[in-house]
Amino acid sequence: MIFSGWSNKLNLNRQAIRKRILNDPYYRFRSLEEVAIAEELGIKIDVNQATVDDWLRLPGISIHQGRTLVELVSMGVELLCVEDLAAALSIPIQRLKPLTPILVFSYHDPDSLLTPQRVNINTATVEELQDIPIIDSPLAHTIINSRQKNGYYKNLADLQRRLSLTGSIISELMYYLHF
Repeated sequence: MIFSGWSNKLNLNRQAIRKRILNDPYYRFRSLEEVAIAEELGIKIDVNQATVDDWLRLPGISIHQGRTLVELVSMGVELLCVEDLAAALSIPIQRLKPLTPILVFSYHDPDSLLTPQRVNINTATVEELQDIPIIDSPLAHTIINSRQKNGYYKNLADLQRRLSLTGSIISELMYYLHF
């Protein structure tokens, strides 16, 4: 009788965690049990395309580590296995092994015509901006003039607000820009 009540409580707790994970794409896993539930739900994090928010979902990964990984990947570092990840963070591989069920180590060809080349909007020249299909010369100059006058863009929402760009333009630009 006691075992049955305890089992029901565990099952209800597990269902509540499943629901939270499904309803919140940025849910931060607090334990390896929650990582196992995420695996059951098909949650995956592609380490070579992960954002800081993606890294922060993992227990034991700090914001500093997440930022480091995102910066390394944006500079062309390819993380091909959990050993690469451990080396990049200077931590023991044993700390990361339990997370591997939800980590994906995919190869992304940066020179592929299917992979848009991302440009840092806060450092790009007029010419670099004009290489982006949707940006013409007037928009490139407007982007740079606003950047010089008002400082760096924080994110896509800031860019949209400052330049009064439509949602459809931002939808296209988000594949070509980083901040």
